[in-house]
Amino acid sequence: MIPAKFEYAVPETIEEAIALLKEHGEEAKVLTGGHSLIPLMRLRLARPGLVVDLRKVPDLSGICVNGGEVVIGAATTHAEIAASPDVPRMIAETAQQIGDPQVRNAGTIGGSLVHADPAADWPAAMLAARATIVLRGPGGARSVAAETFFRGILESAAAPGEILTSIRIPASDAAGAYEKVAQSASGFALAGVAAQLVLARGAIGSAQIGITGVAEHAYRPAAVEKALAGCAIDAAAVGAACAAAADGVELLEDIHASARYRAHLARVLAKRAVLRAAGRARAS
Repeated sequence: MIPAKFEYAVPETIEEAIALLKEHGEEAKVLTGGHSLIPLMRLRLARPGLVVDLRKVPDLSGICVNGGEVVIGAATTHAEIAASPDVPRMIAETAQQIGDPQVRNAGTIGGSLVHADPAADWPAAMLAARATIVLRGPGGARSVAAETFFRGILESAAAPGEILTSIRIPASDAAGAYEKVAQSASGFALAGVAAQLVLARGAIGSAQIGITGVAEHAYRPAAVEKALAGCAIDAAAVGAACAAAADGVELLEDIHASARYRAHLARVLAKRAVLRAAGRARAS
């Protein structure tokens, strides 16, 4: 289909972009990579009166290490992240599994995070990495922990008129891994699990787990993280700790997978991600 008629603006500063969003309110939508907004517009599920293209706004793309943090600009593409030597291995691995080469070379991390698709890959990785999402709007900049950023289906903590500008990931000695079962046509996750952990005295000292594709938004399974603390690096022990991976959440169910199957995937992929992360920790 053809999108409904809309106006198009290409601001050259973040201040100009924020002013446009404030002026046009709910009629305005932000465009970075376009892989979320453009399909919705083509189906006329989204009919913005104004599209604000951020491609000329400086300092919204790129990756740097700053003060013990890896800072990723919101307009950085998945492919750039996948190829970066500066991001944690789990983050690069997640980027490598998003969509296909066309999506990875055009889609951006910021656009994906704000879109908050419950089957997107990035939310799981952001939770496991304890990332901070930086937003900027008419009231200035604010930081939101990834754990509170994802709120529901296509719902994030970004307020109207705010633009996601960067993601901050704390530097860590933790090892990580991302495991996923994808829907074959779209590449979105039927379930995806990111794990990041630190070893202590030959066992798992602490673990952060992020799960996507299973519930209305990505989440951290607190019971699993607690059970993994002090857990032996053994398939049976890790599997028992990951048995609660889908407990206490309202499971998604659709034509692609039943709620029961998604719960099974969450448990299996959590075990795989933790064991692979532990193997990397031992090898480092």
